[in-house]
Amino acid sequence: MKELTKAEEEIMQHLWKLEKAAVKEIVAEFQDPKPANNTVSTIVRILEQKGFVGHEPKGRGYVYFPIISKDKYQGFSAKNLMRSYFEGSLSKMVSFFVEKEDLNAKELDDILKIINEKKDQ
Repeated sequence: MKELTKAEEEIMQHLWKLEKAAVKEIVAEFQDPKPANNTVSTIVRILEQKGFVGHEPKGRGYVYFPIISKDKYQGFSAKNLMRSYFEGSLSKMVSFFVEKEDLNAKELDDILKIINEKKDQ
């Protein structure tokens, strides 16, 4: 799997949300100033070449849909982040976020719950 550019990832976020959409529907999801239809169309075609997006004909155009799930890409991105910035160590990555982010008690409890559930497996 290839890493996405910021623009490609933004379009994928909209496609994951919409599930299927024409270019004009993707553009409508952007905040102002919205990108041009041609720009989004070009990026969608690049995403298709990378294997992230498929299409089917609809009327005089196409409807695009994600081939790679958001979960699958999240896992890929998280592993890249861990490898690139935390020496491949999950514990270093988690401790970084626990120390640097202002986590509230519920978030810390949620993390501990996940860890304890994993321990019990």
